[in-house]
Amino acid sequence: MSLAARFKARRLELGMTQTEVANSAGVSQQSIESIESGRTRKPRNLLDLAKALKCSPDWLLNGKNIMPLAEISTRRIPVLSYVQAGCLTEARDVTDLTGELEYVLADADVPETCFALRIDGDSMQPEFKEGDIVIIDPDLCPAPGEFVVAKNGGHEATFKKYRPLGIGVDDFELVPLNPDYPVLRSADMKLQIIGVMIEHRIYRRKR
Repeated sequence: MSLAARFKARRLELGMTQTEVANSAGVSQQSIESIESGRTRKPRNLLDLAKALKCSPDWLLNGKNIMPLAEISTRRIPVLSYVQAGCLTEARDVTDLTGELEYVLADADVPETCFALRIDGDSMQPEFKEGDIVIIDPDLCPAPGEFVVAKNGGHEATFKKYRPLGIGVDDFELVPLNPDYPVLRSADMKLQIIGVMIEHRIYRRKR
């Protein structure tokens, strides 16, 4: 059995898509496709790929040694669009959202209610760049300076830094890290906190 066959068989055994494996290993979906088609025979990210597939890298590359590593408890976290995240303010469960969902893997101690959001645009640069993934806990109340996802008065969500302005929970600002973008104020528009960031995953495009 070839690397391509072992890789695909293990991915399907875990019930993962190519995109899920790619996100977990920090590579592109095209890299996974290249491995499974047989075009890539010696992946550069072998250790990360083996970890994503929860198997021995030696088994993955050469078919040697025991296939599974010690079982690692993981949880699948759905990656929502900004529109889907905005819908969560209507007390709907993630499973009620329409459209096909993408997933990333997280530790099992991450709450089941969490979701992920892919950074879009440059309003939160330099700390958060387009393509990065943030994992959001909708059950947490934000503390000053934390990063949150909120509904910005329309149908979509926005990702910003939380800054309270008074004693009341409804008096706050959402601050972009990029000074070229405006601060959103709850006094000027209807803002609703959806959740608080608990993890930031950095994905950088290779030059």
